[in-house]
Amino acid sequence: MTKYEREVYRLVNESRSHLTAEQVYEAVRENYPGVSLATIYNNLNRLCGADMIRRISVEGSPDRYDRASEHAHIVCIRCGRLIDRSFSDLTASLREQLGDDFFYYDLKVYALCPDCRAAEGSAVSAK
Repeated sequence: MTKYEREVYRLVNESRSHLTAEQVYEAVRENYPGVSLATIYNNLNRLCGADMIRRISVEGSPDRYDRASEHAHIVCIRCGRLIDRSFSDLTASLREQLGDDFFYYDLKVYALCPDCRAAEGSAVSAK
């Protein structure tokens, strides 16, 4: 693994905020000011191809990157926020059907996040 690949991998795996390529680039530049955005994209693509990290695509938003582990995401239909969720019953069902032959699943549930739900509730009660 190159130093850039290690740094990109570390950032994505330590973050819980689902970084975009631009955010990864800005973070890597703090330690490696000479890194290019193309290098970041190449490393993100290589790590995704090796199933070491996950690319999360949501229509209308830039791709975001996440650790490769068994979890799903709630995608807020208002603000676009991604929230990690674990659906243990789904994982158990997949293991029952597939054994240990799967690496992870990519489930996105579209709903309002808690902040947008609270804001909507405040707007309704203010009327």
